[in-house]
Amino acid sequence: MGALGLIRCDTGSEDDGGWLGWGAYVDDGQFELALWLCEPFNGQPPSAGNGTMVALRATTRQQVRSFHEQALLHDGTTEGEPGLRPHYGADFYVAYVRDPDGNKLAAVCRGVLAAS
Repeated sequence: MGALGLIRCDTGSEDDGGWLGWGAYVDDGQFELALWLCEPFNGQPPSAGNGTMVALRATTRQQVRSFHEQALLHDGTTEGEPGLRPHYGADFYVAYVRDPDGNKLAAVCRGVLAAS
């Protein structure tokens, strides 16, 4: 998540209840972008959702490449190398990965037509 400029969130407690978060909070939480992970509330084992993907915004194509590289360095697997996907839009630059638990994640940069 650091490759996208997100930092580890502090729950304010040493007993965080198993919550893990990465994000950005601006203006005392008036603007928030966060990804939180925890044990399922229903008590069932966690699992990757088939057909489920979380897409995160990247502000540069370099962030997309770094996201992909860091995922692979931390036992993730690729689901699509960084690159343009013109069938989604002329500026749709994305990388797809699966984390070690099998969750599919994407980092997407839009609005940049030249390489960065």
